[in-house]
Amino acid sequence: MPSTPPNLDKTIRAAIAGRRMVSFDLDGLPRVGEPHDYGILNGERQLFFYQVGGRSKSGTLPDWRNARLSKVSGMTILDQQFAGPRPAPSGRHKKWDKLIASVSKRELDDGD
Repeated sequence: MPSTPPNLDKTIRAAIAGRRMVSFDLDGLPRVGEPHDYGILNGERQLFFYQVGGRSKSGTLPDWRNARLSKVSGMTILDQQFAGPRPAPSGRHKKWDKLIASVSKRELDDGD
Protein backbone atom coordinates (compact mmCIF):
# COMPACT_ATOMS: atom_id res chain seq x y z
CA MET A 1 0.00 0.00 0.00
CA PRO A 2 1.47 3.41 -0.94
CA SER A 3 2.10 5.64 2.04
CA THR A 4 0.35 8.96 2.53
CA PRO A 5 2.56 12.03 2.87
CA PRO A 6 2.71 12.91 6.59
CA ASN A 7 1.48 16.46 5.97
CA LEU A 8 -1.60 15.20 4.08
CA ASP A 9 -2.38 12.68 6.82
CA LYS A 10 -2.02 15.39 9.49
CA THR A 11 -4.15 17.86 7.48
CA ILE A 12 -7.01 15.38 7.05
CA ARG A 13 -6.98 14.38 10.73
CA ALA A 14 -6.96 18.05 11.85
CA ALA A 15 -9.79 19.00 9.48
CA ILE A 16 -11.97 16.12 10.67
CA ALA A 17 -11.21 16.80 14.36
CA GLY A 18 -12.05 20.50 13.94
CA ARG A 19 -14.99 19.92 11.57
CA ARG A 20 -13.38 22.29 9.10
CA MET A 21 -13.96 22.38 5.35
CA VAL A 22 -11.09 21.49 3.02
CA SER A 23 -10.13 22.39 -0.51
CA PHE A 24 -7.97 20.24 -2.78
CA ASP A 25 -7.52 19.00 -6.32
CA LEU A 26 -8.75 15.53 -7.24
CA ASP A 27 -8.13 14.16 -10.72
CA GLY A 28 -7.14 17.69 -11.78
CA LEU A 29 -10.40 19.30 -10.64
CA PRO A 30 -10.81 21.68 -7.67
CA ARG A 31 -12.96 20.37 -4.83
CA VAL A 32 -14.36 21.94 -1.67
CA GLY A 33 -15.97 19.72 0.90
CA GLU A 34 -16.68 18.46 4.38
CA PRO A 35 -14.28 15.62 5.29
CA HIS A 36 -16.30 12.96 7.10
CA ASP A 37 -14.33 9.69 7.12
CA TYR A 38 -10.67 8.92 6.52
CA GLY A 39 -9.51 5.34 6.31
CA ILE A 40 -8.25 2.42 4.30
CA LEU A 41 -10.59 0.79 1.81
CA ASN A 42 -9.49 -1.95 -0.57
CA GLY A 43 -5.88 -1.43 0.57
CA GLU A 44 -5.82 2.28 -0.27
CA ARG A 45 -6.10 5.38 1.94
CA GLN A 46 -9.24 7.29 1.06
CA LEU A 47 -11.32 10.26 2.16
CA PHE A 48 -15.11 10.15 2.16
CA PHE A 49 -16.37 13.71 1.92
CA TYR A 50 -19.46 15.77 1.17
CA GLN A 51 -18.52 17.96 -1.80
CA VAL A 52 -20.17 21.39 -1.72
CA GLY A 53 -18.05 23.34 -4.19
CA GLY A 54 -15.55 23.10 -6.99
CA ARG A 55 -16.05 20.80 -9.95
CA SER A 56 -16.85 17.16 -10.59
CA LYS A 57 -17.05 14.86 -13.59
CA SER A 58 -19.43 12.49 -11.84
CA GLY A 59 -22.56 14.54 -11.23
CA THR A 60 -24.15 17.54 -9.61
CA LEU A 61 -23.25 19.19 -6.33
CA PRO A 62 -23.60 18.98 -3.44
CA ASP A 63 -23.09 15.24 -3.17
CA TRP A 64 -21.01 12.54 -1.49
CA ARG A 65 -17.62 11.69 -3.00
CA ASN A 66 -14.81 9.29 -2.27
CA ALA A 67 -11.23 10.39 -2.94
CA ARG A 68 -8.26 8.06 -3.22
CA LEU A 69 -5.46 10.01 -1.55
CA SER A 70 -3.02 8.96 -4.27
CA LYS A 71 -5.02 11.29 -6.57
CA VAL A 72 -5.32 14.23 -4.12
CA SER A 73 -3.03 17.27 -4.20
CA GLY A 74 -2.84 20.70 -2.62
CA MET A 75 -5.15 20.05 0.33
CA THR A 76 -5.72 23.01 2.64
CA ILE A 77 -7.96 23.48 5.66
CA LEU A 78 -10.43 26.33 5.26
CA ASP A 79 -11.68 28.66 8.01
CA GLN A 80 -15.27 27.55 7.44
CA GLN A 81 -16.60 24.88 9.80
CA PHE A 82 -19.41 22.40 9.15
CA ALA A 83 -22.01 21.11 11.62
CA GLY A 84 -20.76 17.54 11.84
CA PRO A 85 -22.03 14.17 10.68
CA ARG A 86 -24.61 14.01 7.92
CA PRO A 87 -26.87 11.01 7.39
CA ALA A 88 -25.08 8.32 5.37
CA PRO A 89 -26.32 8.37 1.76
CA SER A 90 -27.44 4.73 1.83
CA GLY A 91 -28.60 4.88 5.44
CA ARG A 92 -25.59 2.68 6.30
CA HIS A 93 -21.99 3.58 6.90
CA LYS A 94 -19.22 2.53 4.55
CA LYS A 95 -17.41 -0.67 5.55
CA TRP A 96 -13.79 0.43 5.89
CA ASP A 97 -10.90 -2.02 6.11
CA LYS A 98 -9.62 0.42 8.74
CA LEU A 99 -11.22 3.67 9.88
CA ILE A 100 -8.57 6.22 10.91
CA ALA A 101 -10.65 9.35 11.62
CA SER A 102 -14.34 10.22 11.50
CA VAL A 103 -16.65 13.09 12.45
CA SER A 104 -19.17 10.53 13.70
CA LYS A 105 -18.97 8.80 17.04
CA ARG A 106 -18.19 5.41 15.50
CA GLU A 107 -15.36 3.40 16.98
CA LEU A 108 -12.02 4.09 15.32
CA ASP A 109 -9.23 1.62 14.76
CA ASP A 110 -6.22 2.17 16.99
CA GLY A 111 -2.90 3.14 15.46
CA ASP A 112 -2.14 3.41 11.78
